[in-house]
Amino acid sequence: MKKWLFLFVFPMLVFSQNDAKKSYIQTEYFYGNILKHNKNVGHFLTGHPTGFIVSYNFKSNGKKDWQQRYNYPDFGISAAYQDYKNPILGELYSLYGHYNFYFLPRNNINQLIFRVGWGIAYNTNPYDKVTNPKNVAFGTKINSSTYLKLYYQRENIFKNIGFNAGLTFIHASNSSFKSPNTGVNVWASTIGINYNLSNAKNEYEPRKPKEKFTEKIKYNFVFRFGANETDFIGSGVKPFFVLSTYADKRINEKSALQFGGEFLVNYSLKDYIEIRAIADSDYKKGDFKRASLFVGHELFISDISLISQIGYYVYYPAEFDGRIYERIGLKYYFKNKKYFASVSLKAHAAKAETVAFGIGIRL
Repeated sequence: MKKWLFLFVFPMLVFSQNDAKKSYIQTEYFYGNILKHNKNVGHFLTGHPTGFIVSYNFKSNGKKDWQQRYNYPDFGISAAYQDYKNPILGELYSLYGHYNFYFLPRNNINQLIFRVGWGIAYNTNPYDKVTNPKNVAFGTKINSSTYLKLYYQRENIFKNIGFNAGLTFIHASNSSFKSPNTGVNVWASTIGINYNLSNAKNEYEPRKPKEKFTEKIKYNFVFRFGANETDFIGSGVKPFFVLSTYADKRINEKSALQFGGEFLVNYSLKDYIEIRAIADSDYKKGDFKRASLFVGHELFISDISLISQIGYYVYYPAEFDGRIYERIGLKYYFKNKKYFASVSLKAHAAKAETVAFGIGIRL
């Protein structure tokens, strides 16, 4: 009963009559498979996960320049329920903010859409060393979650009701905040309906002519922080701190290229080195601090931007997950576009290391 209440009351909670002329509700069912992205998750592959996604979407009309550059995207809030069909994993309740990006001209009645959503998730049956020791996917009840969706949509097939179907990928984990944390990845097929909250047609502002965009090299200084636990369950959650500095150069209105370096102090890594050295006499102990160089890309969307970086440790005194890492995250620029806040995930291939919160300045 809880899941039905969660799904169908949700749209009413976010509904605003003032936005009804430019918004719509979408609901869909999904059926899929858990991906074996880690050798330790084979015992999860016992069934086909099912669930629902309900979303409230606001249509943009191009009054802001960024909306025209991205083909008048939607933005909104979505909620999901997921049954993993495995008693070890339990169920997942998620809440996201998302964007819908359209591949085809906005006046087409048939649309191909890509959605990306970021949010938080609640797992009903996390790891417990006594009652649920096999759940190495979720070490905590509260987790981060991301989902991607590529789908076909047609609106107003019967009055205000339309149809949508496609594919979705859903990831959930606590990003190594607390062990264990392999996380769960699900690929699924979706089918559902959409309902426009008004008969009024959305009017799009004509696109402005493209103008040459130039900007001088900018210098960024970022302080990131957070907490995580080593792979050794029960070793304790410890803080980490990262100082980053990098230059970026805008190559057009949407994109900038980055190059810089950073210095990391992670106290859970200190624990890892001590425990690993006790367990393995051949393991070479070293400093728990690290330094790296990285290159990256920043995609600017309104006041929000998406960052993606790949780095290499140049100071790497103790072995841990390899020298190469990647980071993806979001930055929010305040009104003056000088100061920003960020949240980012750092990983080594498919293994998450940290989620960091940051504050910074772009000069």
